[in-house]
Amino acid sequence: MDNLQQMKDTLQLCVDRHKDELYSVSRDIWSRPELAGEETHAHDRLVSFFSQDRAWAVESHYKLQTAFRAQWGPVGGREDEPLVNVAFLCEYDALPGIGHACGHNLIAEVGAAAALGMKAALENQSEIPVPVKITVLGTPAEEDIGGKIDLMNAGAFSDVDLVFMAHPAQQDASFLPCIALKEVSVKYYGKASHASAYPWEGVNALDAAVLAYNNMSALRQKLKPEWRLHGIIKHGGVKPNIIPDFSELHFYLRTPLLKDLCILKEKAEACFRAAALATGCKVEISYPSHENHNILPNATLAKLYEANGKALGIQFPEQPDNFSGSTDFGNVSFSVPGIHPFFYICTDAFNHTEEYTEAAGSEKAQLFTLRTAKALAMTAVDVVCCPDLLRQVRDDFRLAKLEQDR
Repeated sequence: MDNLQQMKDTLQLCVDRHKDELYSVSRDIWSRPELAGEETHAHDRLVSFFSQDRAWAVESHYKLQTAFRAQWGPVGGREDEPLVNVAFLCEYDALPGIGHACGHNLIAEVGAAAALGMKAALENQSEIPVPVKITVLGTPAEEDIGGKIDLMNAGAFSDVDLVFMAHPAQQDASFLPCIALKEVSVKYYGKASHASAYPWEGVNALDAAVLAYNNMSALRQKLKPEWRLHGIIKHGGVKPNIIPDFSELHFYLRTPLLKDLCILKEKAEACFRAAALATGCKVEISYPSHENHNILPNATLAKLYEANGKALGIQFPEQPDNFSGSTDFGNVSFSVPGIHPFFYICTDAFNHTEEYTEAAGSEKAQLFTLRTAKALAMTAVDVVCCPDLLRQVRDDFRLAKLEQDR
């Protein structure tokens, strides 16, 4: 027990020792925001950061153009024991127009800091019961494409045993129930005509879009309170005196459980097709991005994270029953045991606002960001140093998956 605390003390000192360098990386990413799939500068900056220490085996452009992987180890354990590969995830894409309004520069910093801290804790330790490898994965395009899902499909998580990341928010929480998400694109095709002289010759695609939008609005009153649908009309015509021959809508469908998403999808498609039938338009429904799963909870990891966080001064207020955000980490959580806590960054602003962008680049956010990184690394150390905890984490993972199907 004394040795475990010594390891945790070592990792805290390591993170503190690198705090200026870590803030420099975060601020650099923040000051040059890049959209999903275009994060070339953030990728290069993080690759350079880990390449400074030759102990890390660094792979740039890992399976995706702006993804990377850095690995250290294995250390500890016996050769005949199975390896435990602990992954820390870094996000770094920004939002159009308002930059890092979701604080992904801080997610990258947390992942990097936690990995450095855990490495320092495990170095020169002869009593680690299992062989441990540390992996840092740069996971681009969370805001739009779902880069983690592409990385999963490419096998990037196939050898990972535990996965850790943390997301900035309005409060500290070991778990918030992020929900499943399906993105849908709807296009209507009609026939153009002069809107005043020959309106009867046209087939109005804008009418179809408006009816579809109203159908979706009417559908809301029939949905369960925690279900969500919201969208926009992206294209509705080019000139008032031309009956639009094309229109387009873009909607998000969300439910707390993945199994309910198919029900909402069916109801939404009926709304879209009804509008086409009513107006005589042709309709094209497509799903341009990956489906985000809800995040599976892991009780053991959450309990450990809260204990370590409280030891560092983190306070965990009462958590809301519902949280309507979505993330591609949910898909990872169905494949690998993990944790995705949220952390306060010294602002009352909400994510996806200009005020939050400012806070994410502020030096005031650093105390909270690095404290979170320490708590994540300490939690990972707890698990790899206690085989019973590792078994409990895996049992929680299996149980959570079973609960999803009930």
